[in-house]
Amino acid sequence: MKIDPKLDLVLERTIDVPRDLVWLAWTTPEHLSKWFTPAPWSVARCELDVRPGGIFSTTMRSPEGQEFPNVGCYLEVVPKERLVFTDALLPGYRPAAAPFMTAIIEMEDAGTGTLYRATALHHDEAGRKKHEEMGFAEGWGKALDQLVALVKTL
Repeated sequence: MKIDPKLDLVLERTIDVPRDLVWLAWTTPEHLSKWFTPAPWSVARCELDVRPGGIFSTTMRSPEGQEFPNVGCYLEVVPKERLVFTDALLPGYRPAAAPFMTAIIEMEDAGTGTLYRATALHHDEAGRKKHEEMGFAEGWGKALDQLVALVKTL
């Protein structure tokens, strides 16, 4: 896939946990709920049906208690290698009212760890810029640190 720096954001890092546990953290609601939002934010609700067309739904809770639901669907699932989901489509590929982004999560073995790549695709430069200004690098990076910490306890 070709990355367009005007439209896409990428976080890539080699992490010191095995790929099968990274996969488990991404595909199990009780695990994803523990790391998916950067603290002090939290996940109030999570529903995953990890198959193309299946639901990817999280409700993020701010430190002040405000809730922000996000419902989308999986587009592609390659076990232990790749997850693609979007909030542009609802489960069953039903179009959503306000598309935001498509996320691509890729993982591959890197010695005893995992090369982890998260890509956020946007419709236009304004959407990419807004996501970047909302703290993409910091937020997704902190969430990844939380994923690694959780996986080390499994």
